[in-house]
This record gives sequence, C-alpha cells and structure tokens, in this order.
Amino acid sequence: MSSRDACYQSGLRPYTDAKQDMLHQLNTLVKSELVSLDKLLNRVLADDIRSPIDVPSFTNSAMDGYAFSGEGVKANAPLTLIGKSLAGQPFTGRVNAGECVRIMTGAALPLGTDTVMMQEKCRVQDQQVHLEGDFTLGQNVRYPAEDLAQGQRVFPAGTRVNARVLSVLSSLGLTELYVYRPLKVALLSTGDELRSPGEILRPGDIYDSNRIGLHAMLARLGCTVIDYGIIKDDPELIKDAFLKAADEADAIVTSGGVSVGDADYTKQILEEVGEIGFWKLAIKPGKPFAFGHIEQCPFFGLPGNPVSAAVTFHLLVRPALAKLSGEVLAKTPILQARALMPFKKSPGRMDFQRGVVITQADGSLGVMATGSQSSGVFSALAEANCLLRLEAERGNVEQGELVSLELIDGLYW
Repeated sequence: MSSRDACYQSGLRPYTDAKQDMLHQLNTLVKSELVSLDKLLNRVLADDIRSPIDVPSFTNSAMDGYAFSGEGVKANAPLTLIGKSLAGQPFTGRVNAGECVRIMTGAALPLGTDTVMMQEKCRVQDQQVHLEGDFTLGQNVRYPAEDLAQGQRVFPAGTRVNARVLSVLSSLGLTELYVYRPLKVALLSTGDELRSPGEILRPGDIYDSNRIGLHAMLARLGCTVIDYGIIKDDPELIKDAFLKAADEADAIVTSGGVSVGDADYTKQILEEVGEIGFWKLAIKPGKPFAFGHIEQCPFFGLPGNPVSAAVTFHLLVRPALAKLSGEVLAKTPILQARALMPFKKSPGRMDFQRGVVITQADGSLGVMATGSQSSGVFSALAEANCLLRLEAERGNVEQGELVSLELIDGLYW
C-alpha cells in the first residue's frame, strides 16, 4: 500500500484507482451509422474529419472599407474609387496603382489589391478616397486556408458534436457523416418507499427524484433511455429486471439498494447474476457505489441518496458512458480558489462538496458552500456551480485556504 492509499479509510477503494480500473474494463460498444447534418447535434463522430476544402477558399476582406495595392501608397494619399466588391458579388476588373474599390467584410479582394483600410479611417470626396492614417501592407485581409487547409484534420473521432462543432462542419460543406449509434441505457430505481411524482404519499414514502434526474442527464448525453420505473424491494423482481435490462440495453444504471440495509438487495443480486468489479469507494458523497457486469452489460449501481446519485453519475458513470459510446472526453480543468468560509472535513475520504465560486474584486477566485452538505439535500447541489475536490488526507478547511474545484454549471445536470 502506498503512503497515499494509507490516507483512505480501510476497506474503501480510492476514487482515482477505482475510476481507472473501471475504464480499463470498458470498450466502445456501439457501431457507427451515416447521419445527415441536420441530425448530428449531440452525436459522437466515428471517424476523423478532414477538411475537403481550404477555409476560406479565397482571399477576402476582414473589414468594411477600401481595398487597394499598398505598395508605394502613402498615408493621406488620395485613391480613385472605381467600383465595389460585395460578399457574393465580387468586383471583376483589375485595380491599378492609385485606384481602390469599396469592399465589404467577406468580399473577395479584387485583382491588383492586397490591403484594406477600414472605412472609419477613410474620407471620400468626389470619387477620391483619402487614407487618413498609417497602414501596413496586407492589413485586414484573410488569406486562403487561414482557418483550415484542405486535408487538415479538423476533429478527431470521438468528438461530441455541439453547436460550435456543427458550425465548422457546415462551413466545410459536409452533408452527412458517420457517428456512433446512441447508447441504450436501462434505468431503474429500487425501494418500497418510492412513489412517482403525482402519486399520493403514504407515511414514510418519498418521491423518486433520482430516476427523473438521471433520465434527464442521460438524455442530455444523447442516450436512448429504457425506463424500467420503480422496482420494489423484492429480490426476485430486482433479479428479473436486471436480467431483462442486460438483454435489452448497452448499460444499466440503478439507484438505491447498494448500501448495507436489510432491504438493500442490489449488490446481492449483482453478485448472483453477474460480477462486481468494485463496491464501496473512499469518496463523500457516494461511498456505496457498485460497478460490475451482468453478462457483457456494464452495471452502475448508484446510491439512493439524491446528491450521492448525481455526484457519482458525474464522477464515474459519465466517463464510463463516454468510453462505451466512443466519445473521448477532454480532461476536466481543475481550478484553485480561496475558501471564503470554513469547510468541515474529516480525513479518510475524498470529499466533493457543493459550492459557488465567484470572481473577487482583485480578480482571484473565491468559493463558499451552498448550504447543507448532507447527501439528502439536493437543493444545495441545484444551487451550486462547482464541486470542491477536498483530498482524502485533508481535514477541516479554514477560511482563506486554497482548495481545488471543478465547474459544473451548464453541464448536463
């Protein structure tokens, strides 16, 4: 055991070690399919994308102004205006020395020109354009392949298509591309106490918020969700649901039943019909997280507490689903901020506390808690824009200390 591992509570798997082991056991499951451009949003590219053209494909103006040959022209010298070049309507003649053409942003530079002076620095009088200011040869000009060259790799396979990626693909004139088929994910909750929103709560009942939230997260990731609903705390019902899900889906995500209570059957059934890769992690929230397989179907057993379910989905299920779907995730940026208040922390588990990070008057980052850090208080997570990443060996955090965090605002949850 390393000195670092010795900081973790006995019998609990360190988070980084568990995540690496899990990802090592997973491979891309889905095949590719040809999809039209209008249906590419949120899909994962199955092939490298190389540019079929130069972008831009012709020399054009970066400004509204006047195009001319800059060789030998002096500031404040008048140029004779002989025409105009508009985007999509280029000037077709040649511009000689001492002449210029009115030009708009994106319009092709006419033959004989190599420089554009922005219109705010020009004065026009009687078809004469006076350049009021200095200029450099070639200024305000965009050249062919300045953005992308023909044959250049634009996006690697594994890139998820967002609005920015889609815009670039459109600029290349592409109409259809190979992307991976969406993952089919079976989703279910276990618990006699759970009721769906709209049902009447009996004494001791609660509404099933986990399944609703997890469904939304999966949908934002482009997964096809097979919703099995709420399964009662009955070993046979749970077993039947697990086996059916393993037959129908690419992956299984459950919440509840992975702890050590008398009615927590998820781990027991997983051991019976499949195999457990690991269970119990040295993290907070989310210690009772189970990973394994039922036949060839990966299984992710999330805790029942709502914050624990959401956080473990983000930390473990999200990267696992990315690998299964062929997506290559960018490394998460970890920021440093000053604690604007004390944070309670006991050594032994890595703690992902919920917080709000702000930019202070001096430009540095500061972070404060969003409220109760109980794994049952989801409203504190809903208000958060970051997760603090407090190391396992760390104790209480005093105000003013530096802490690590990652942003979560605007993600899939």
